[in-house]
Amino acid sequence: MANFVRANKRVWSIRAAWAVLLTGALVLSGCAGSGPTRQTRKAARPVQKAVASQPVYKADEATEGTFAGPAPMTGAIIGNGPVKVALLLPLSAPGQGAMVAQSLRNAADLALSEFQGSDLTILVKDARGTPEGAREAANQAIAEGAQLLIGPLFAGSVQAAGQVARQAGKPLIGFSSDRASATQGVYLLSFMVQAEVDRIIAYAASQNRRSLAALIPDTAYGRVAEAQLREAAAENGMRIAAIERYPAGQPQGSVQRLAQVIGGSAPQADALFIPDNGDGLPAVAQALQTIRFNAQRVQPLGTGVWDEARVFGLPALQGGWFAAPDKRGFMDFAARYRARFNSEPVRLATLSYDAVTLAAALARMQGPQAFNDSVLTNGAGFAGADGVFRFNPNGTNDRALTVQQIQGGTAVVINAAPRTLMAQN
Repeated sequence: MANFVRANKRVWSIRAAWAVLLTGALVLSGCAGSGPTRQTRKAARPVQKAVASQPVYKADEATEGTFAGPAPMTGAIIGNGPVKVALLLPLSAPGQGAMVAQSLRNAADLALSEFQGSDLTILVKDARGTPEGAREAANQAIAEGAQLLIGPLFAGSVQAAGQVARQAGKPLIGFSSDRASATQGVYLLSFMVQAEVDRIIAYAASQNRRSLAALIPDTAYGRVAEAQLREAAAENGMRIAAIERYPAGQPQGSVQRLAQVIGGSAPQADALFIPDNGDGLPAVAQALQTIRFNAQRVQPLGTGVWDEARVFGLPALQGGWFAAPDKRGFMDFAARYRARFNSEPVRLATLSYDAVTLAAALARMQGPQAFNDSVLTNGAGFAGADGVFRFNPNGTNDRALTVQQIQGGTAVVINAAPRTLMAQN
């Protein structure tokens, strides 16, 4: 049902979409290319760092606050179809937030332009980068007839807009990566650390890794990753030999305390999990070299925040594995985005593109009634620019993820993303 399949130019084939609707294609059954994992509703692809982009998971850290901004935009629309959908973005947020918002708005425009004969009108509203602004934007959008809300970007804003949407009986597709923002009717189309931890640990277990240590940055992201690591390790029969936490950017003491477990010629663990990004990993890699860390003996493991060119060149992490979405679709999208807007999209721009494309496909098939929970949480999921994804009834999502390996300054896919999500094995 409602699989949105993108053609070569990402222009939708309505005939194909109807065929999917009628035949129930994209059923999430087992497929090659993923390691064992606990999820029956869960899962990514290769990484080619060809375009400049912000780290994938930075949006929730970018200046959501209580600053005073201008009133929400009124009258800004994209398209002229009979089905109204709102796009809530922090257009007047300070700093990086506004830049990301503009890229997400452009991506929505691109999606609608590539969907021939769309039935959508997109009401663009300024959520201002605050919960208060998001709440006002959501109320205004619903008053103007929006049947579906897309956005906002920040966790607190998603929660605030989600409360308004739920009270009005309208679904919301948000871009926050904070799992606490999700609930029934408030769906996250973001890149979530939990799925990536599950994927990489399951893959490591499938490659006969039995005992792991972890270096965890003392950040919100690190704490979420650690909690999921413990769960994933238990479910995959892996022993946790040691966990050390470190202040962001200061891993030296923690690495020294792990020296007997992961260093030297006889390490006690055969994998090392490090959920840090390009800001913190250079210091971690340097500290690992001081304890004679050997990545051929102890397999480095990471998440999608490793997906940065500056990480790929670190000597201590050569051969490391990490789970992340397949960026071939993003690169294709980015080329079309550049051609239209003469600028680079942020990495998160595909979230807006996919949300709008999905809304257009569902509206074409069933009108506003297509935005109900049973359709949005269809277990078969949908095919987007970043691969197959689906919404869970609790508002979280599952994504098909690749496993990639750092090799000589780049990342190479060593385990492809599944084409479906019914089973990862």
